[in-house]
Amino acid sequence: MSVLVKRIALTVLAVVVTVGSASAAERQYPGVGREATPAEIQSWDIDVRPDGKGAPPGHGTAVQGERVYLVKCASCHGEFGEGGGRYPVLIGGFGTLKHQRPEKTIGSYWPYASTIFDYIKRAMPFGNAQSLNNDEVYGLTAYLLFMNDIITDDTVVSAENIGTIEMPNRVNFFDDPRPDAQPKGELCMKDCGGPIKVVGSARKLDVTPETGGDAVDVSAASSAPTETQVAAVPSGDAKAGRSVFNKCKACHLVDSAKNRVGPGLKDLFGRAAGTHEDYKYSKDMMAAGDKGLVWTDETIAAFVADPKGYLGEQLAKSRANTRMAFAGIRSEKDILDLIAYLKEATKP
Repeated sequence: MSVLVKRIALTVLAVVVTVGSASAAERQYPGVGREATPAEIQSWDIDVRPDGKGAPPGHGTAVQGERVYLVKCASCHGEFGEGGGRYPVLIGGFGTLKHQRPEKTIGSYWPYASTIFDYIKRAMPFGNAQSLNNDEVYGLTAYLLFMNDIITDDTVVSAENIGTIEMPNRVNFFDDPRPDAQPKGELCMKDCGGPIKVVGSARKLDVTPETGGDAVDVSAASSAPTETQVAAVPSGDAKAGRSVFNKCKACHLVDSAKNRVGPGLKDLFGRAAGTHEDYKYSKDMMAAGDKGLVWTDETIAAFVADPKGYLGEQLAKSRANTRMAFAGIRSEKDILDLIAYLKEATKP
């Protein structure tokens, strides 16, 4: 190799080293790692603020979200959001925050709709986080808001409006105004000395399940049936129907007109669909009642077998929209037993 060629090669190498060193020197920790690409930053930057800033493109409705919920969420949180085992309850709890055992749900406690999206997007489903696409998360958010009576079933939740949805408990989240709760002097942010003393703790909720946790025996909490049994049909067994009703009792009361997630069932037989007092029904349920649907042995049997399909038939459509996430009871015997129990338990 000639002297000229060697000089040219050394000059090029010096330029490369100099450029590389300058680029490294510009970074806070030269020689460690590399600069993140815009695509990498975007994949990490998934937070959605309370005002909705950061919400990604997409949209969804409660109807779309219900399908995702039943497949991806119901196994832990229950088909009605009532919470399975030790998993959190998602629906209901209104008016309980001042109780000794408050029910903190999305409807009763959560302050911002946008952060529901944020949490689902980054942390759910349990064990398979960040596997849902944006439309699925918007749909789930819409479904949970609808089931908590915050939006209607036809509301489209999207990046444009998720920061504007008003939550019932938003007003109760505010900066602590008490004088003794304000910081005194300059705040210490690091190397802060002094002993740490825990002076109190909240009630242990134990809401994070461990693998293989014991299941809750929901039937044990039920009261015993009355001695007198009134059969809805000859083959219906009210005592067996009480066990079938375990699928329903998270949302319905049989011995009271009080509403839970679903309407109270007292005096159910002979009632027009969608007419129970102070309950917010779906538009389709009220329309079926307007068309003459009345709850009898036969109509209840058809409804609990396929709620959305049967109600859709009454309205000349393939599937109806209802607030009930329950998919239906497939066993004919279970249906007959359930009706026998309801005839007994809901009578005046």
